[in-house]
Amino acid sequence: MTNKIVTIQGNHPATLNPKTDTTLFLANEIQKKKYKIFYYEPQDLSIINSKVVAKGFFIKFNYNKKKFFEISKKKKLILSKSKFILIRQDPPFDLQYISNTYILDMIKDNVKIINNPGSVRNISEKLYSARYQKFMPNTIFSQDIDEIKKFIKKNKKIVIKPIYSFGGNDIHLLDKFDSKFIKKFIRKHHHIMCQKYLHEISKGDKRVFLINGKIKGVISRIPKKGSFLSNMSKGAKPVNTTLNSYEKKVSKLIAKDLKKEKIFFAGIDFIDGKLNGDINITSPTGLKTLYDLSKINLAKVFWKELKA
Repeated sequence: MTNKIVTIQGNHPATLNPKTDTTLFLANEIQKKKYKIFYYEPQDLSIINSKVVAKGFFIKFNYNKKKFFEISKKKKLILSKSKFILIRQDPPFDLQYISNTYILDMIKDNVKIINNPGSVRNISEKLYSARYQKFMPNTIFSQDIDEIKKFIKKNKKIVIKPIYSFGGNDIHLLDKFDSKFIKKFIRKHHHIMCQKYLHEISKGDKRVFLINGKIKGVISRIPKKGSFLSNMSKGAKPVNTTLNSYEKKVSKLIAKDLKKEKIFFAGIDFIDGKLNGDINITSPTGLKTLYDLSKINLAKVFWKELKA
């Protein structure tokens, strides 16, 4: 008999927002198929007596209750007893994140892990996009002050981003070279991503959902007034949208490549028809928002593609 346990490695449920959270949306859907949900935080993963184990709890989610989760039983689980494991904690992609992928590697041949831990480790969400630069705004990845100075001079207005951050954090808009600020930024983040600023961001970006090598949905996110950040965590407003033929072509290409890399679920973004270089594979978000906008339920698609 198939063991019907879905294990989630994530931030504590109390930190999740049920109105928007994709992890909860996925868990809620698989509960309908009578799977049990086991949940643990990244620091509670171990190798004990050559077995991969986690201290966590079985949990039930319910959108209809004010407290949307109920912890039923705390337990130390041998994770190879799971049918599926979802890696769903937020970045930053730090040494703990990397260590957990090495630990989960030990059972990846026995349990379906989404996304594949080796692929999560090997595909840097921003650096991976370097292979698609012909589809992107002018972009460099560097910690060389002289190269960054030349880039600002050439492009007039740029956005700088840390390579390993998330959620629109530590992203800055520059229209002149500020040596002191940039040196401090590099000391903190080392290699950074510098990209030509696209004014059309004021009209929103497009987040494309890729599941099992296929385009499955898209939403647009419009920055709040006075902001250039399209992250919903930064106040952006989600709206329905569609992809044009060029965006579909690029999305299909990336989806195909990511499937070869054993990435099952990803999100990519376009601004004014250009790929912006954030290929989200660690914990892609937006499925609940898409459902609220359009009633398209990609959680169902997600589990169907996994043959759950």
